[in-house]
Amino acid sequence: MSYYDYIIVGAGASGLLLADAMGKDEFFASKTILILDKDDKSKNDRTWCFWEKGKGDFDDLIYKTWDSIYVAGQELDKSTSIVPYTYKMLKGIDFYNHFLPKVKAYPNITLVKEEVTHIEERKNEVEVSTASQKFTGQMVFSSLYDASIPLKQRTFPVLQQHFLGWSIKTEQSVFNSSEATFMDFSIPQKGNTRFMYVLPFSESEALVEYTLFSEQLLEKNEYEEAIKKYIKEKYNDTPYTIQETEFGTIPMTCYPFHQHNTERLFHIGVAGGWAKPSTGFTFYNTSQQINRLVNHLKQGKPLTQFYKRSRYRFYDMLLLDILYKDNHLGQSIFESLFQKRKASLILKFLGNESNLWDELKIVSAPKPKPFLKALWGRLF
Repeated sequence: MSYYDYIIVGAGASGLLLADAMGKDEFFASKTILILDKDDKSKNDRTWCFWEKGKGDFDDLIYKTWDSIYVAGQELDKSTSIVPYTYKMLKGIDFYNHFLPKVKAYPNITLVKEEVTHIEERKNEVEVSTASQKFTGQMVFSSLYDASIPLKQRTFPVLQQHFLGWSIKTEQSVFNSSEATFMDFSIPQKGNTRFMYVLPFSESEALVEYTLFSEQLLEKNEYEEAIKKYIKEKYNDTPYTIQETEFGTIPMTCYPFHQHNTERLFHIGVAGGWAKPSTGFTFYNTSQQINRLVNHLKQGKPLTQFYKRSRYRFYDMLLLDILYKDNHLGQSIFESLFQKRKASLILKFLGNESNLWDELKIVSAPKPKPFLKALWGRLF
């Protein structure tokens, strides 16, 4: 079969969540659905983290949770509760092992291991090409991200959240397993926004990640040397072995990716602009957007009407304008937030759940000059 009602390009978080949402909904039972991905998803290729209140849809898959976080910097050293939120970690392999069998079991869904090479929209259908086959669909949902697209314009700055992480096992007990290091800016900034991120699984096991918000990526050895130095200084040079590694980069931009959506071709995940521009957090927002998208389809609404404007986009834009021109200011901005405001309030704001009074408290915490300058630039 080469024609399908829906074709989903990519079997990552957005693709599998969309396929599962369609597969279990009787509304789509008569629809044929194809998923295309070049990978068999048999490796733990990524880690997703998010925060939420109480029980959630993914609790059965969660690898580890924390109710408190640690933040540090040049003038900050703080352990703090995030109640009513819980910080949750989900391993990619656990997600794949759960959702792939579910999706394959739906009688109207076909999964094909092929790399998509081209997508072309025609008058009444969309053609999706791989190296060996061509498929056509009434609608196509693509998670393929083209990093060159936002770089072709100057209205919306484009930064990257890039990181390299090691899952390590130490010979001694050095980690506080009840507390996640959310941001540690005590490391050399070197003109950028740089921090360490540590997720302890036990007293001797943790993911240690070196993260930057900047335009350019580093050479691999620069990430590795930063992690080595941090472990040496922070954990008394304890001997350790590296069990897993992960590397990633997430676009940080308010570029309107939705303008590339049509009535037949719709972009999801990072490709759809579903990553939080100011933080890079994507998974939780993606799960919410998928629920909205499925309801949108069931109501028969045009895909071009899916996008909703949000004031949080404007807040994100101001921060990115600052970091684009003065990248080193990220450390002082985030430090001042955690110094002056409760962590739970910051997470509420970053999760797009705050009210205007909350937001006034957040924006008044850092020094106002950079934000006023950015605001002036946007207005005039």
